[in-house]
Amino acid sequence: MGEQRRHIGVAERRARLALRHRLTGPRRAAAPEAVAGSLVALHGTDPATVYLAVGARLAEAGRTVAELDRALYGDRTLVRMHGMRHTVFVFPTELAAVVHASTGLAIAAKARAGLIKDMITGSGGRLTEEWLAEVEASALAALARRGQATVNELTGDEPRLREQFTYGAGRGYESAHTVSSRLMRVLGVEGRVVRGRPLGSWTSTQFRWAVAPPYPGLPAGDAQRELLRRWLTVCGPASEADLKWWTGWKVTDVRRALGAVGAEAVSLDGGVSGYVMAGDAGPVDEPGAPWAALLPGLDPTAMGWQERDWYLAPSLRPALFDRSGNVGPTVWWDGRVVGGWAQRGDGEVVWRVLEPEGVGREGMAAIEAEAARLRGWLGSARVTPRFRTPLERELTTP
Repeated sequence: MGEQRRHIGVAERRARLALRHRLTGPRRAAAPEAVAGSLVALHGTDPATVYLAVGARLAEAGRTVAELDRALYGDRTLVRMHGMRHTVFVFPTELAAVVHASTGLAIAAKARAGLIKDMITGSGGRLTEEWLAEVEASALAALARRGQATVNELTGDEPRLREQFTYGAGRGYESAHTVSSRLMRVLGVEGRVVRGRPLGSWTSTQFRWAVAPPYPGLPAGDAQRELLRRWLTVCGPASEADLKWWTGWKVTDVRRALGAVGAEAVSLDGGVSGYVMAGDAGPVDEPGAPWAALLPGLDPTAMGWQERDWYLAPSLRPALFDRSGNVGPTVWWDGRVVGGWAQRGDGEVVWRVLEPEGVGREGMAAIEAEAARLRGWLGSARVTPRFRTPLERELTTP
């Protein structure tokens, strides 16, 4: 008979989450780089998510905006780029080449092929691959001259970027696509351009582009091994399904990487097999006092696993997720999601507990303290999630 696997139950998984995701007071970080390093990746599709996720984990939340601006645009120790599942994330800069080689290159090849096919078909052959190569070279040269530029500024330098083609002709989703928007997205996935400073405040969804420094070439297998090692250290134990979902890799790639890093199998509740890094199967310290947190929509903790029942009850999903499976702002108490929160137009942070069992007066007081902490550092900023959920809409309705 084989050696019996250690069992890691829900309580221990929640303890690991609290400690490794920096959600308890003593574990909060001094700088955004430490937060990003601990979480591996911060969802960056909604720019505000990055700031809210870091602010929830900084010891001095009032420094969130200034410190993140420094890290992203001054020191460039953090970078916003496309990564797993064709999604925009913020990563530690030293991890950019790993992400690019492990996930970005495969996604980029499909994105470019899709653009060329759609462009040729949607223009009746008027726009060709050779034409695109010429426009692309011109646009990149203009961007290099400017240092940073918006798409509108680039179209002034290279007017051919304004050309349009029809996407999905004759179908219900038929629409006009502009070469500029599709091309910049492809160049971003290819790692040739990166997003720069936003045009407005840190909540703005409009931003500038800049030419990206070339990434050192890494073998895909080595890069996948390193990415999985970092993620499993933060999020283990995780099932094979969790790993496949988070990375967007094929099952064969996940299994190959698990073997390469020497991942150790453990058992989880429900008869599911999970994996941790070798030597990480033993018990962890308790987080200490119960803790509360207000995390933003698409927070990397709430979105860290595909199988979420151990920290988020299925009964809460209709209120906290949109139709595409994006999680909205969540309220946490001692390792589980118990409700959601929102910010109203007057700046007030409001919240509601949907699963009150086990929260009690202590939990309610701790949640209110976190809401006050969030209100304090947001100041005059107003945050509306890009992906709105039923509860968030309800809480903001007068």
